[in-house]
Amino acid sequence: MVYVASNFVLEFEKPIVELEQKVTEMRSLPNASEIESQIVELESNIEELRSNIYTHLTRWQRVQIARHPDRPYSLDYAHYTFTDFVELHGDRGYRDDPAIIGGLAKLDGQAVMLIGHQKGRDTKSNLHRNFGMPNPEGYRKAKRLMQLAEKFQVPIICLLDTPGAYPGIEAEERGQAQAIADNLLVMAGLKTPIIICIIGEGASGGALGIGIGDRVLMLENAWYSVIAPESCSSILWRSWDFKEQAAEALKLTAPDLQQFGIIDRIVPEPVGGAHRTPIEMFETLKIILREELDHLKQKDLVTLVQERRDKFAQMGVWTES
Repeated sequence: MVYVASNFVLEFEKPIVELEQKVTEMRSLPNASEIESQIVELESNIEELRSNIYTHLTRWQRVQIARHPDRPYSLDYAHYTFTDFVELHGDRGYRDDPAIIGGLAKLDGQAVMLIGHQKGRDTKSNLHRNFGMPNPEGYRKAKRLMQLAEKFQVPIICLLDTPGAYPGIEAEERGQAQAIADNLLVMAGLKTPIIICIIGEGASGGALGIGIGDRVLMLENAWYSVIAPESCSSILWRSWDFKEQAAEALKLTAPDLQQFGIIDRIVPEPVGGAHRTPIEMFETLKIILREELDHLKQKDLVTLVQERRDKFAQMGVWTES
């Protein structure tokens, strides 16, 4: 599989792109060797500008990065971070849901059950994947694969990247809420290590439906929240125009959630985001997943399950004084 990126540019990235284009033009000049020092200086300025921009990102800008069309998706990680991925299909009840992929894979030789949301990269593939919004059969497929992993004592790794569970009438008719609730209950008690990693968007129950685990990781520029900024803005202000303010109020970025104890670890991204140098991102995640898995495998299963349940039970606890 070959990872292919487009030329999509976010608004705040445009100053960087303009300077990069200028460098390209300068290198194409007949006297490029004579102005090499100027080119090198300009390239240095570009890296300084990029570092400055990505060090001071707003929460809304991180949401935009998480949605970047070139950002690696679950299948990209399946073929680059993992090896020997064999996709398994169907919920054994209704149909296969392409919005959730899953199957057996290896992480540095360790067999794992890999499950993740999957978006498309163009109109055709997005329609096929339902824009990464799972139907109930997607969650039932995920539950089936998790129970299979437990049976054979294979660790589970879930990659979260969805704008939410599909809200259509047909999804509700087939038991969307029940399917998600079933997964929460099953994942809370699975006797095998579970690692969760939010790689892009983590919206509402659509993400939480495969999001209960012993360790919850989150990529530096991903977001995770009960609601998307636009939807929050629409509810509170009756307009999407206040999405930036909503993003700030929701505190949905990795540093925010680590501070609240919702996630356990932030996975650093290359400067410029995972979409800029995806190969580096694949390797970084592989190293961190290996570390986390080695740590979890040292625990006995009874302790593992109890700590998992305690972890989520303690979230949101408050007392009145």
